[in-house]
Amino acid sequence: MSMLRELAEFVGLTRFVTQALADTYRGPWLHSPGQVFADQACAIADGATSTSGIAVLRDRPQLHGAVASQPTVWRLVDRIDEQHLGLVRQARAKARERAWQAGAAPDLEATGGYLHIDFDATITIAHSEKSGAAPTWKKSFGFHPLHSYLDRPEISGGESLAGILRPGNAGSNTIADHKTLLDLTLEALPESYRPGVDGAPEILIRADAAGATYDFAAYCRQKHCEFSFSTESTPTYVGIADAVDEQL
Repeated sequence: MSMLRELAEFVGLTRFVTQALADTYRGPWLHSPGQVFADQACAIADGATSTSGIAVLRDRPQLHGAVASQPTVWRLVDRIDEQHLGLVRQARAKARERAWQAGAAPDLEATGGYLHIDFDATITIAHSEKSGAAPTWKKSFGFHPLHSYLDRPEISGGESLAGILRPGNAGSNTIADHKTLLDLTLEALPESYRPGVDGAPEILIRADAAGATYDFAAYCRQKHCEFSFSTESTPTYVGIADAVDEQL
């Protein structure tokens, strides 16, 4: 975790997040908001599932120095309203840009000049009636977040770009959510990698049947992204595909 904390400092994440949230403080702070933000992220990377997980850093002052308490983490989260959430996202994009410039960028030669981005939802179980928890379509109870990941063979699971927290009863193929996630995903990329920028790579959005809607496909094109959607092979879909092929 020490390496992760140092990396957050090196790429500017702690500094950028501190700048984004500085105006939410009335006076000087003991723990900068950017450091608290980065420390909580490190705790999550170590397996933490709640704000109390920051204790894994606090328990080792000889290694990590002074680390914020759980109430301080809660107060930081409470400061991030809709406006500041956007600023935090911008800070994260700037930090990613610096990381990619330093050598962590995806290998575009291996992908033919494309960024392959996967959209997918998952079920997260809740064991109590937490805020937003609801019955899921799998007859469990919890949440149904929607995420986007940059496909990178050298990184297990890919590089996380964006996500939407949704209640457990959120629909699988909700078009509005897919559109929102696409906007957040493009904003999460370094500016030089975004559609419309000279020299930027092509972007291919990939989704399973949940994202395979006409409106989302049209929105991908509107955002200058290509798309590749998969769905089950039923007689109806096969007939449509054959008809389109004949017209071409």
